[in-house]
Amino acid sequence: MATGHDIAMGLRAAYWSMHRQTNAHLAERAATADQFVLLSLLVEQDGITQQELVRRASSDPNTIRAMLVLLEKRGLVARGQHPTDGRARRVTLARKGRQTHDKLLAQIKPLQKQLSALFRDEETDTLVGFLGRISKAMAKLEHRRGRRRSRASAASAKCSASKIR
Repeated sequence: MATGHDIAMGLRAAYWSMHRQTNAHLAERAATADQFVLLSLLVEQDGITQQELVRRASSDPNTIRAMLVLLEKRGLVARGQHPTDGRARRVTLARKGRQTHDKLLAQIKPLQKQLSALFRDEETDTLVGFLGRISKAMAKLEHRRGRRRSRASAASAKCSASKIR
């Protein structure tokens, strides 16, 4: 019987294999799988915040920021102030970014077809459901851990402040 460790290792192997193959398919267009993900997310919903891109890409803020800086230099995206939240950065897809996305999508279509061909339609739906379940459960754990860390930091700061007095 497969264990949690087996699931984690299987997911890791599958992800990295797909990531390497996607990078190989996109290399001739001077793009990476991660850049393609950001462009795809902006095609789905343009004008979202960097924080929202971090969440949707399941990445970290520093990585997303670095990729956005690069994409902005290439004229694929634009970043600016959010209209209602002065602290947030709004990211929009430039016309060149949409055109680039479409070319990249065409470049990886054969790989996506190969991936889809591994499963019957109902299996694909089940797999996507299972992956969503895993993502949701891990996000809950991360959120709980973050709240505990925040409380511990606040308690530590309060204790430190009382020692200073």
